[in-house]
Amino acid sequence: MKRIYLLLLLLLAGSLAGCVSSQEDDIRLWMVQERNQTKPRVAPISAPKQFIPEPYTNASAIEPFSNQKLTQALKRDSSQAASNGALVAPELARRKEPLEAFPLDSMALVGSIVKAGLPVALVKVDNLLYQVKLGNYLGLNFGRVTKINETEVTLREIVQDAVGEWIERAATLQLQERSK
Repeated sequence: MKRIYLLLLLLLAGSLAGCVSSQEDDIRLWMVQERNQTKPRVAPISAPKQFIPEPYTNASAIEPFSNQKLTQALKRDSSQAASNGALVAPELARRKEPLEAFPLDSMALVGSIVKAGLPVALVKVDNLLYQVKLGNYLGLNFGRVTKINETEVTLREIVQDAVGEWIERAATLQLQERSK
């Protein structure tokens, strides 16, 4: 009985092996035919557009490097320097407040209160708590407090730009959440 099962099993395995090779040959033949029939389609590249130069129409205008242009620029700069100098002159004449000795990044806004109907910010510097009102000065850049609310203090600072001119800029001190 075992021999009959063994013989049937061999016969079945042989018939399956014969089927596999014929199907594989059919697939390979179909792939070769499809590959030969398929031709890629490539769109031709369009011709480049012709460059047409524009004529220079500002030949009659003032030359950008002329002495006249330079004189106008120097006059304009000297009038701006005089007005910018007026920004910092009053700041240099007044007495400094204690919080002007510290940079803004070393300060932390830890809260705000209302005292006599006016907002007061609580600023912590070097483990000391200071009360800051509108008009007080903070930081190293002549920063004057212009607005106080629950989450921030807004300052108007006077700083020098890259050219050395004095300009105004806005700065803020944000409320610091307590870290655990």
